[in-house]
Amino acid sequence: MLQVSVIREHRETILTGLKKRGLNAESLIDEAIRLDDERKKSQQLADDLKSKSNAESKRIGELMKNGKADEAASLRAAIASDKDAIKKHEDDRASYEDQLLKHLYKIPNVPHTKVPAGKSAEDNINVHQHGTIPALDADALPHWELIKKYDIIDFDLGNKISGAGFPVYKGKGAKLQRALINFFLQEAEQKGYREIQPPIVVNEASGYGTGQLPDKEGQMYFVTEDGLYLIPTAEVPITNLYRDVMMNENELPVKNAGYTPCFRREAGSWGAHVRGLNRLHQFDKVEIVQITKPEDSYDTLDDMCSHVQGLLEKLELPYRKLLLCGGDMGFNSAMTYDMEVFSAAQQRWLEVSSVSNFETFQANRLKLRYKTKDGKTQLLHTLNGSALALPRIVAAILENNQTKSGIKIPKALVPFTGFDLIN
Repeated sequence: MLQVSVIREHRETILTGLKKRGLNAESLIDEAIRLDDERKKSQQLADDLKSKSNAESKRIGELMKNGKADEAASLRAAIASDKDAIKKHEDDRASYEDQLLKHLYKIPNVPHTKVPAGKSAEDNINVHQHGTIPALDADALPHWELIKKYDIIDFDLGNKISGAGFPVYKGKGAKLQRALINFFLQEAEQKGYREIQPPIVVNEASGYGTGQLPDKEGQMYFVTEDGLYLIPTAEVPITNLYRDVMMNENELPVKNAGYTPCFRREAGSWGAHVRGLNRLHQFDKVEIVQITKPEDSYDTLDDMCSHVQGLLEKLELPYRKLLLCGGDMGFNSAMTYDMEVFSAAQQRWLEVSSVSNFETFQANRLKLRYKTKDGKTQLLHTLNGSALALPRIVAAILENNQTKSGIKIPKALVPFTGFDLIN
């Protein structure tokens, strides 16, 4: 959430930045300023009347001492009337404050100056590419056929017990999942991340804290009776550990990583591009989250990208790194890099990670601040990244490594799987 003070001070810069998202935000920004003006005006009227009433209350005692009871009674009546007016102004102030907060929730984050303008994925910039795209035999199979051939993932069983988009992992498929999770967590630990095992349901305050609400309400599973949401990513509970927290500078940066199942209601459109593991309602993911001082956050973003790229290189997967344009970025993000792996059997790139810097956007919602060494209070910057999401990683491993004798397991994973071939 943008700060009203920042909107006032940098109105034109914010409008220019939001145009990168294809958003003409002049009316949104001006309405935020108007609501804040009304809030301030109501507060000032209440404060002025309080000051007047306090002064007049002191005069009542003096009037009584001087035998001016009628004058004192008249003043008491005026003070009583002022109290009613004060309450009205305070109610108005609270109403404008509530309207302002709800309005600010509608305004997306401002893209960083390095983020290109654009409307869709076609406008993203390929900033780095690594690895050789494998050449498969003409009879190579996509992963949705390979999982049937080797009986490692079963969508029919998942559909039977839950519904479409909920696969059942079996045998070496289940072991491959567990191996990837352990591999990702171990790699994160070696990079200084502390492992967190958070709840996989969150309350409404947590959804608002990281920006899933109200923006993505329709994409989240909701437990109506308890007012809880199934998490779309571990980012939500892990970042919310620091909601309403004042940190000290010597506690920074915060580096946390966590594995959770993730749940998303929408599963996209029909077609080959969303078949099999390409898009699911439930999937596993290891998330990395950092909280930093503002001046450090873009170096941190680069470091987090390097960590994800290192994982992909150890898994021997060809990948590319994309800088997302304004129109393809998430609502909360100031800058996002996507990592995509090449799926040889599908002949297409699959997104497996997004790494984002939210700057103060989440921290302002969370009231996540730190006290500098000189005693000043500032909002922190939050960042997160997938390291990694499993479904499309599994799809690429299965497709890219298929041979006549079976599916080869990347060397880095063999100590975790206990086998080097699915056959």
